[in-house]
Amino acid sequence: MKLPKSFYTRPDVVQIAQELLGKYIYTCVDGMLTGGMIVETEAYSGQNDRACHAHLDRRTQRTEIMYHEGGVAYVYLVYGIYYLFNIITNQKDKADAVLVRAIAPETGVAEMLLRRNMVSIKPNLTAGPGVLSIALGINKKLYGADLSGNVVWLEDKGTSIAPESIAAGPRIGVDYAGEDALLPWRFWIKGNKWVSRRGK
Repeated sequence: MKLPKSFYTRPDVVQIAQELLGKYIYTCVDGMLTGGMIVETEAYSGQNDRACHAHLDRRTQRTEIMYHEGGVAYVYLVYGIYYLFNIITNQKDKADAVLVRAIAPETGVAEMLLRRNMVSIKPNLTAGPGVLSIALGINKKLYGADLSGNVVWLEDKGTSIAPESIAAGPRIGVDYAGEDALLPWRFWIKGNKWVSRRGK
């Protein structure tokens, strides 16, 4: 079952980031269905988080989608190489987002291997936000995509992650955010081999 709009529009981005663990993300790109279970996320708050791209109501061509109502994709390029996939949450103009950092691949694994130029399944296939996007065929064309559509979407398949199985720690690569860099807003499933190497 696809996640309803109401899942994304709730006000607590930290709670949503935790609840996304165990949910499934799918893409259908060039007719190829790929996807898997989310095992690592990071929360970003537009209202009070210096690590967020929309901090201090920063509105640029890149960040404008963050001010939409929750339930759309925010995709941006880092290092001129990797696209990172984020889920916009909360109400319009709140600019909250959850970065999907890693998934356990399940559907379309052969296609994921082709996209990653790999010959065998290893954790680095989808363990990390940049390689995850390559494996799922995510690029700037999915910027602003409706997450209830048929190109990229999320599903609840009944997988429940117990609170004691969820670890929390500081987010990756946000040292510039001062004290906010220490917020324990990165979440991952304990012991899961698909969690990014830097994230464990």
